Amino acid sequence: MRVLDGAVMVYDSVGGVQPQSETVWRQANKYQVPRLAFVNKMDRVGANFFRVRQMMIDRLKANPVPIVIPIGAEDHFSGVVDLIRMQAILWDDATQGMTFRFEAIPAELQAEADEWREKMVEAAAEGSEALMEKYLAGEALSEAEITAGLRARTIAGEIQPMLCGSAFRNKGVQRMLDAVIELMPSPLDVPPMAGHDEDDHIVVRRADDEEKFSALAFKLMTDPFVGQLTFVRVYSGVLAKGSSVYNPVKGKKERIGRIVQMHANDRKDVDELHAGDIAACVGLKDVTTGDTLCDPDAIITLERMVFPEPVIAQAIEPKTKADQEKMGIALQRLSSEDPSFRVRTDEESGQTIIYGMGELHLEIIVDRMRREFGVDTNTGKPQVSYRETIRSKVSDVEGKFVRQSGGKGQYGHVVLTVEPNEAGKGFEFFDEIKGGVVPGEYIPAVKKGIQEALNNGILAGFPVVDVKVHLTFGSYHDVDSSEQAFRMAAIFGFKEACRQANPVILEPIMKVEIETPEEYAGSVMGDLSSRRGQLQGMEDIAGGGGKEIHAKVPLSEMFGYSTTLRSMTQGRATFTMEFSHYAEAPRSVADEIISQRAR
Repeated sequence: MRVLDGAVMVYDSVGGVQPQSETVWRQANKYQVPRLAFVNKMDRVGANFFRVRQMMIDRLKANPVPIVIPIGAEDHFSGVVDLIRMQAILWDDATQGMTFRFEAIPAELQAEADEWREKMVEAAAEGSEALMEKYLAGEALSEAEITAGLRARTIAGEIQPMLCGSAFRNKGVQRMLDAVIELMPSPLDVPPMAGHDEDDHIVVRRADDEEKFSALAFKLMTDPFVGQLTFVRVYSGVLAKGSSVYNPVKGKKERIGRIVQMHANDRKDVDELHAGDIAACVGLKDVTTGDTLCDPDAIITLERMVFPEPVIAQAIEPKTKADQEKMGIALQRLSSEDPSFRVRTDEESGQTIIYGMGELHLEIIVDRMRREFGVDTNTGKPQVSYRETIRSKVSDVEGKFVRQSGGKGQYGHVVLTVEPNEAGKGFEFFDEIKGGVVPGEYIPAVKKGIQEALNNGILAGFPVVDVKVHLTFGSYHDVDSSEQAFRMAAIFGFKEACRQANPVILEPIMKVEIETPEEYAGSVMGDLSSRRGQLQGMEDIAGGGGKEIHAKVPLSEMFGYSTTLRSMTQGRATFTMEFSHYAEAPRSVADEIISQRAR
């Protein structure tokens, strides 16, 4: 959506506005993409063009303006009335809609056509003051003026011209393509693209071949015959085969091998691309989705594409050790193709964790690994990464490590004061030894011992965070003391201090944003509350289309949420979540966590 100048939104004549339609509509609103609406499958049983229009108004808060109306429906759908030219277009069934003819509007549709044309002309008249003055004066607008008015308002995003047809039978498609040419913006209608130069100053590139080259890589795809294809949208200048381009995001130069224009699965080699073109480049090695490509002598970094944060995670492992390397290669390639798919290794558990936009998304990833890379895997729910901390200050806690076994012994003795630190501050160590009761050469060993002890808390073995430790006193032995002895003394002392300092379990809290139709908002909020969620607020979605709910919910309560939300809202709601902070887990939850870890 980020690289489009315009879009055709296709709706089923029976189903109308579907859940995914709402998601795509919100994305188009976000990037301010002008739209046409095409109601497809008008030959289906139950087809209703005008009901789909009303659904667009109700669910999307759209402003659809029909520029054609159907002639018949279901088995009797034969053509459309063109409201701009006021003539009927009828398709020949014998040629599967490949031929068509123009006729007078059927008498039984004349009144309805006049009514909808008047609404269309009124919408077009609002495209400029001159057109509105002419319209209000009672003068008829010409076809060219109507088209110009509709085009101006479409590009401004104020209206969505609406057409219909049956793509399978080639009915209505020709008129829709004409509308794309007549009403959608060309690259020259799009405002100049802004970016930043090397000094972070704003620079602008116009859609002009004479400008310096700039483009955005918006999609990566692996082709079994040519390797990696990098799809680019050229915003300015010319890109020639064999030329060198600069990637300011990576700080690297790249050489363009081949340039191919894609038509579904067909590829056509071309020598160069011009401003406004979209094509795929072969030979780019270090480009990822969202990177800018530009002239090495005129550096610009365009605004990066924004991708939703993954909302679900799973642990994954190969079924056989032999597939470990293959799995790594497959995950790396899939994550480079799909920016909403992430991979990382959990440092604490050693698990490989994959993140995606939902359970179906991850199921598809796992299936692709099997089909395309020959890697069979096992998946499971990963463990939540909990933390531990303390809530009280304790003073003068001793840690002592004494060993004597005939020869040289071990002796280390420390006295610690431990207190909570501010959330997010982590671990801080203070050396407050006076008079050399603990020699300076052993102080680093004391700190190292405490840092080791931080890795395994005393409640359930989770890392300990946000503590201050003061080394206040101790003692040593001239012969038996060593770094090892003081390291062990520090570990014992810190663990004992934690036991006395009211230790608690911390759980990760996620910031959750849900976009849902208004009629499901109550159910969604109730479900969040049942998941120990804290509602932060609710507001109308910009551009219409429902409510946006903000909440903070423990991560442990969010597994499987995408399935629940889909079921609760008939698939019409979407959500994103990201890490917010760690918070103390309720006692009952903490007890269950400790119990599970003890098993």
